[in-house]
Amino acid sequence: MMRFAFLGSGSEGNSLLIESRDGTSVTRVLLDCGFGIRETARRLERLGVTPADLDAVLVTHEHGDHVGSAYAFAAKHGLQVHTSHGTWLATSHHRGAAMADVRVCCADHAFSIGGLHILPYTVPHDAREPLQFVLSDGDARLGVLTDAGMETPYVTARLAGVHALVLECNHDREMLRQSVYPWSLKQRIGGDFGHLANDVAAGILERVRHDGLGCVVAAHLSQQNNTRELATGALAAVLGTVAGDVLVADQHEGLDWQAVRR
Repeated sequence: MMRFAFLGSGSEGNSLLIESRDGTSVTRVLLDCGFGIRETARRLERLGVTPADLDAVLVTHEHGDHVGSAYAFAAKHGLQVHTSHGTWLATSHHRGAAMADVRVCCADHAFSIGGLHILPYTVPHDAREPLQFVLSDGDARLGVLTDAGMETPYVTARLAGVHALVLECNHDREMLRQSVYPWSLKQRIGGDFGHLANDVAAGILERVRHDGLGCVVAAHLSQQNNTRELATGALAAVLGTVAGDVLVADQHEGLDWQAVRR
């Protein structure tokens, strides 16, 4: 059985907790650790987990709201860190003196941590070598897609057949256009290597949706350039449901445990 929960999601910090259970064997990994060491522990406790319960940290890319305290947290608690070589090179200023056990992973090369099978895949984002992940317990599959600027056939192929999907709905195009952000920042966020707009996320969902997709979570919402109603409304229109039925990973409250079922 596999389930997942968010510690938080947004520009102030991102962290996703994934758990696989097989009898008495339990595997738990953090996907990104965008909060400080103490704050990460506090948010884990909210989900009934301690740092000692974890096996590893996966880091998607070098931006501070994702890498955060990953190396220091992992070093303190004896955890492996799995990330791309490019991200490792780009995060020297985050590593400091932390002597974490770092394992380099590559797009399209699957690996396992305990009972979790993990497939990294690359995404279009303004980072050195960004990765996102599809995780499986050998039965059901969870797909994660955040921090990507556009849809590509490769990305949708990697997410085909997942049973739960975490999907970035970063901004509403019109809200971003009218925001007080500098023009250069608007271009970065809305560009092909920035973040997914609600309508682009909906287009991706349309392509990967199938009868076995039982859980969809809108993630990484901008607090300035989006609303829960706009994000969930865009996804609900694809799913044929109402906005209130679409889950949202909140920046401050995260998201409670969600089962991934085949």
